[in-house]
Amino acid sequence: MLDDVVAAGVPGVLSLVEDGSEASRVARGLADRASAELEFEAARGALEELGARPDLERLDRLVGSPRPGGLSRRESDVLVLVAAGKTNRTIAAELFISEKTVARHMSNIFTKLGLSSRAEATAYAYKHDLVR
Repeated sequence: MLDDVVAAGVPGVLSLVEDGSEASRVARGLADRASAELEFEAARGALEELGARPDLERLDRLVGSPRPGGLSRRESDVLVLVAAGKTNRTIAAELFISEKTVARHMSNIFTKLGLSSRAEATAYAYKHDLVR
């Protein structure tokens, strides 16, 4: 679906709505697919930081969620490291974030994916080919 949006051209992503004609206007300023992906990833990051769940859902419907379960890029990074058997302390050091932030990401992962343990999270990561 991202190709359709890029083809239509989008000048700003934060004003996305479900209406296809608005999505076409939002797509106009992007010159290429790589730029579009960067713009949408930046918008997704900003919306995640703001906790703007309805806008995130609209963005995901428009361009598709790039990761299973609607995880953010950072949550996906944390999940991969958990699946590799790393502790919160080690994950925090690798990602240059606090242990508390890792714990928060884990809580979000459990909630979004309907999981209750690191073992289930690890199984999920393998089942959805997040671990290489």
